[in-house]
Amino acid sequence: MIWRGEDLRARKQAQGGFSLLEVLFSMVLLAVGLVSLLGVFGLAMAATLTTQQDMIAKQLANQAYESIVTARNTGQINWDQIQNVGSVDCPITGTATCGIFVTGAQPIYNAGVDGIYGTTDDAVAGAQTLHEPGPDGIFGTADDVYISLAGYQRTIVLTNVDTTLRSITITMQYTTTQAGVTKTYVLNSYLSEYQ
Repeated sequence: MIWRGEDLRARKQAQGGFSLLEVLFSMVLLAVGLVSLLGVFGLAMAATLTTQQDMIAKQLANQAYESIVTARNTGQINWDQIQNVGSVDCPITGTATCGIFVTGAQPIYNAGVDGIYGTTDDAVAGAQTLHEPGPDGIFGTADDVYISLAGYQRTIVLTNVDTTLRSITITMQYTTTQAGVTKTYVLNSYLSEYQ
């Protein structure tokens, strides 16, 4: 069969494909999309790796808050003592200064003799560690894991709202081990003199 010019042109148009430029453009578009997706996966992995540290910071802040509330509820300490060291607002005892909670960022120590976290007697009790079961999942065996809390600092600030109400702000600062980024967790609450 012999093809005439018009038939040949029509046949070439019917068989037309993608040009090299179109293929290159679509490959670049696909590459940009995949690189963006990999970036999202990287962020998700980084967030997952710091989740344990975030949880530890939250738990340490709650631990300090609960020890303050428990000490108030049991009458272990009086209302004047639930202040930062050096506070001069002591209506109950009438002394010049009151308060047992250390000011400024402090390392994470075990609770001292009084059993309250963040007080002046904690440094003597030594550094606190987190105790987890090892691979066997049983506490008290040889494979238990002890996590140092040396990278954490806790600040407890007690502020008088009025004579029977105090604001409690517990700030946890820690540096993530993977990225070396300093993170902060803040717990705010109020505490009344009355139970």
